[in-house]
Amino acid sequence: MAQNNNQRETLVTNFTLVKFIFLGIITLGIYPIVIMSKISVYINIIAGRYDGKKTMHYCLVFFLFSWLTCGIVPLVWFHRLSARIGDELNRRNITYDFGAKTFWLWNILGSLIICGPFIYTHKLLTSMNMLADDYNARG
Repeated sequence: MAQNNNQRETLVTNFTLVKFIFLGIITLGIYPIVIMSKISVYINIIAGRYDGKKTMHYCLVFFLFSWLTCGIVPLVWFHRLSARIGDELNRRNITYDFGAKTFWLWNILGSLIICGPFIYTHKLLTSMNMLADDYNARG
């Protein structure tokens, strides 16, 4: 929800894994795309003025570049997103273990034990809730 020029946007802080999975099933995969799109926008709002980087919108990655590059761009995108979130958590002195290694260990290697991607998604959503909450409080 955008507000006037004197106030910044208030970010949503209620991302949960159960809602992500349940609504993902109910909406036939549309809800996870919406949430990941919000995360790509939120990280640009939260960290953009500090690190000078810009994360590509998730819809471009999902609908265009994933099939053009046989799945390589999403791997690079999630690696960079995870690293950027981890850097911002450190910059804001939020003690939560998340970063690029979380993506590679839980989402990629953890897929061998089936539950790994769920753990990664939970950690991703939790870290974004923490960042959005801190952003809403301190800017």
